[in-house]
Amino acid sequence: MTAGSLTSIVIPSRDAEQTIARTVESLLAQTDPGWEALIVDDGSVDATPAIVAGYAARDPRFIPLRSDGPGASAARNVGLSRANGERILFLDSDDWIDPQFLIKMNAAMDDNPSAIAACCDHCRVMPDGGQTPRYSNAAVAANPFEAFARSCPVAVHSVLVKKRAVMGVGGFDANLRTCEEWDLWQRIARTGGNWIHVDELLSYYWSSEHSLSGNVQQMLADGTAVIARGFSTDQRVKKPALEHRNGASGAGGRPQAAAHAYFVLWCWGIDCGRGRENRLPREVLADIPQSATTADQIASCLLDAISVGARASPERLAGRWRQFGAHVTKLITAIGKVWNDPGEARRTQYRFERVLLDYDDLSAPRELALTLGVRVDLRQPPAFCPPQHVDRLYAYICDGPQVLALLDVGLLGAVDFEFWVKLVREHLAHLPEGVGRRWRLRHLSRLAKVIERIGRLARGGPDSHQHRLQVLQGRMSSEVKPRFASSEPAPDKSESHALEGGPRDVGRELFWERFFEREDPWNYSSPYEQEKYRRQLELLPPERPERAIELACAEGHFSWQLAPRVGHLTASDISSTALERARMRCQGIRNVDFAKLDLSADRLPDAMDLICCSEVLYYLDDEAELARVVQRIAQALRPGGHLISAHSYVLKDDTSRTGFDWESPYGAETIARVMARLPELALEASVQTELYRVDRYKRLTPGEMRPDPQVTTAVIDAPIESEVARFVVRHGAVRRRSEVRQSERRSHVPVLMYHRIATDGPEQLARYRVDPDLFADQMLWLRRNGYHTINSEQLAWFVANNYPFEGRPLVITFDDGYQDFAEQAWPILKSNDLSAEVFIVTDLVGARAEWDASFGTPAPLMDVDRIIALAGEGAMFGSHLARHPRSDGLSSAELAEELLRSRIQLETWLERPMTSLAAPFGCTDQRLRILAAECGYKAIFNTVDRAVGLQDDLLDLPRIEVRGDHGLGAFVHCLERYQ
Repeated sequence: MTAGSLTSIVIPSRDAEQTIARTVESLLAQTDPGWEALIVDDGSVDATPAIVAGYAARDPRFIPLRSDGPGASAARNVGLSRANGERILFLDSDDWIDPQFLIKMNAAMDDNPSAIAACCDHCRVMPDGGQTPRYSNAAVAANPFEAFARSCPVAVHSVLVKKRAVMGVGGFDANLRTCEEWDLWQRIARTGGNWIHVDELLSYYWSSEHSLSGNVQQMLADGTAVIARGFSTDQRVKKPALEHRNGASGAGGRPQAAAHAYFVLWCWGIDCGRGRENRLPREVLADIPQSATTADQIASCLLDAISVGARASPERLAGRWRQFGAHVTKLITAIGKVWNDPGEARRTQYRFERVLLDYDDLSAPRELALTLGVRVDLRQPPAFCPPQHVDRLYAYICDGPQVLALLDVGLLGAVDFEFWVKLVREHLAHLPEGVGRRWRLRHLSRLAKVIERIGRLARGGPDSHQHRLQVLQGRMSSEVKPRFASSEPAPDKSESHALEGGPRDVGRELFWERFFEREDPWNYSSPYEQEKYRRQLELLPPERPERAIELACAEGHFSWQLAPRVGHLTASDISSTALERARMRCQGIRNVDFAKLDLSADRLPDAMDLICCSEVLYYLDDEAELARVVQRIAQALRPGGHLISAHSYVLKDDTSRTGFDWESPYGAETIARVMARLPELALEASVQTELYRVDRYKRLTPGEMRPDPQVTTAVIDAPIESEVARFVVRHGAVRRRSEVRQSERRSHVPVLMYHRIATDGPEQLARYRVDPDLFADQMLWLRRNGYHTINSEQLAWFVANNYPFEGRPLVITFDDGYQDFAEQAWPILKSNDLSAEVFIVTDLVGARAEWDASFGTPAPLMDVDRIIALAGEGAMFGSHLARHPRSDGLSSAELAEELLRSRIQLETWLERPMTSLAAPFGCTDQRLRILAAECGYKAIFNTVDRAVGLQDDLLDLPRIEVRGDHGLGAFVHCLERYQ
């Protein structure tokens, strides 16, 4: 505040002889001396007035007053009427503030002159000195009226407010015995104006047995009235802000019924903390809305309320479970019944118990309704049988006094030594940062060995967790549906002209003999290849060639079409296997003979009228060898003879245009350029498509002028088989895969998460649908920028071995297994030489996505035949559980059944191991991860929005959601963060 400014502190007091001194001492400790304290006595019959008088005698800033009306509101109004300061703090006689309160709060107000109030964080202090967690109230600053219309997130003495703002709404409503400060803040906020949040703990609230919050029924009545006013007009506020005149908006947070339901729940929790049970009306429970955060909100509400009622800090509550636990469990069960959702009730129960145990040091075992909290010293691991109602273990894992980790484990039965061996070996690899790598190496293996040695002496019996899990696995194996696919996947036998390795690696002749071990390796009869043959035949010279040779005739598919158009044809190839198949194909054609010939090393016949050379010159070692071979081909032509050359565009020639991303040393452009350097060879005609060119050259006669070539552009009409199309990069490449694989190493890899590739569906699910055209643009961008896909098994290898990723890998995943994956996504992926991993809901294969039924007609899911066919084409599959449940609402036995049934069913259908999992709704808590590992899973994906790093836990891998309401620019920006 400016020099000489004053803060007025109004303190109502009644029978506060035990606490008033602490309150006023906190004022004397203020580093800002510019204050006055108006202490208004409200009919005290103890020594409170005398204590106040003593302070006033020593310091004139203390001003004793008396109130004629009963209640704190009337007393505060008396003090307010006598206040001289521009800013007001209302402080109760059993609470106190931090020595820095006034200087920091006033500084915040000074920095924001337009603000009408500032609020700081506060905490409750219990009779034993324990403190609750800090109450943060940042939401008030974001939208004050919408916040106060629904609840009161501030303590009365955590607000510093301008006096004129309080006077402008008439001060406190003396008709309210409780919730009066909430009502005041709501009325002030309705007038508009900014509130500032000071993000510091500066106020302390004493939890006294005489606190007015103890009158739960009165508080419930008053709070209900305050909420009702917040959602309607308030005639007491003469100048409301226009936007708040008619009350809170539905878009500002909880609706009125939900706000009231949570307030009733909080009041119920206070009574529950005192060991009293009150039944909540069914209609109130029904007003608690279901959402992904409901369990957290209920747990937080009950924790705070029970802490207030029990007058105990949260770390004490688990130890007092018997005082209130049965009441809470009964209430949560009732909520589940009202919702007709027992899974949500269980999830809420789990969450509440977890919150309690998070605060407890587990100095003694804590047996709650579903969870057992214990400390486990791995030097003496306990063997025990949990109570029948408990199926979850919350354990501090210790090495003597040192806490190593916290484990949240699903239990199916008794805990034995084998149980601890597996936990140590498999789930303590990712210890907290405080436990260094050196400790893990030195001690963890030693502990595991000690436990294992003890474990040999006592193996688990039929009631043990491990045994029951094995029994469940056996039952799931006997119940899965067998593989009855109506059709086996048809192998795609087409191949690109790109080959693994090259002739230089093993010798040219051996290389081609190995290549032709499989018949028709290039799918010569495909429409795409046949269209190329037709264009070569159309480009033959007008006069019938008498002597012709076809270089690299392969299996004779073009030879038998060429032979009728020439006088005599010599079909040559380096491979004896290929030549034998060519002979068989051309049986009965008399003007064809066959010759084994290495076009690079062997002498070509002279004086040829026609030489055909198609799709072969790529396989020479380099441009120098190409120049020599082209020279020999030209010399083999008689003057006036012709050469037909057909070759594809390769990105190595020109990365700016569409071409094949092969590792050939060059492509059609280089071949044409080298041929153009020969003075005796002239281009007569050329047919050029997006992917290849067919050229006719003539050997000039002495003195003949070079003709103007006839160049035509043609469209490829034939469909291109996937094994060819996947090497095509449309519009060129920004970076080629092979280049980035050689030059880039990285420690992170993006895992993309999609759901549907479609345009149809409910508007509420639009973010989960990517338009097929946008998806095609995204995949093309990946291809053009050098990305390649890996699967979860490959990802797991890199992470497990801490081995840097090469190039630009990524994992593309799809949740749920929608039919549009097969119809839309997969063809686009294949055409860009990308793959994907699809997480399948096994019980609903061939049905519909019933979990979306509340939004409209559910989308269809792929059937078994389609899944098997896609697996045959290279798609990978993982588990999305059996029925698409929220895993955190399942009992541990139910969760284990979901995990096992889904994995075993997929392995039965696909006849291969299946070890990846993406839990529905992103529910991948530690219980799921540990139980999933026990059920055979090795890679588990969550929905945390970042890339996977080499240091990540394989059972907790993040994924980046690709949203349908984001454009290509957002997609590119996301990927470029990890380049």
